[in-house]
Amino acid sequence: MKVSEFLTEDMVIPELKARTKEAVLEEFSAMLQDRGKIPDSRALSDILAAREALGSTGIGGGIAIPHGKLKGIPRMIIAFGRSGQGIDFDSLDGQPARLFFLLVAPEDAPGEHLKALAMVSRLMKNGKLKDALSRARDAKEINALIAKEEG
Repeated sequence: MKVSEFLTEDMVIPELKARTKEAVLEEFSAMLQDRGKIPDSRALSDILAAREALGSTGIGGGIAIPHGKLKGIPRMIIAFGRSGQGIDFDSLDGQPARLFFLLVAPEDAPGEHLKALAMVSRLMKNGKLKDALSRARDAKEINALIAKEEG
């Protein structure tokens, strides 16, 4: 399983409009609904917010991995968003998050969910990749960087 198998150019937001944690979750959810990936953005926003209430998915180092499980989707959904100015995401290190990977797994596939979290975490340990993603011009370049890193 690779991030690049799920992350397509149309699932990348090169510059998030959101300025708050809640707005990030809503922006991602709306995009997924607009792209026909989910039927109801409000349901996904609520699931993501409930997960955040358990503890922030801001893992530190400028990275956040909001995630949840959604009933009725056929396969894992991965989206990526970037914020040049950074967003307070209650991250473990207290720093704003700039790079966001949204993971939405089918409700009946917990193993897939955990594998995806591990994949993204491994990718984001590469400081050169993080820097390159921060500087990338557009969705095409973002996808190419991730695919190249995964080999």
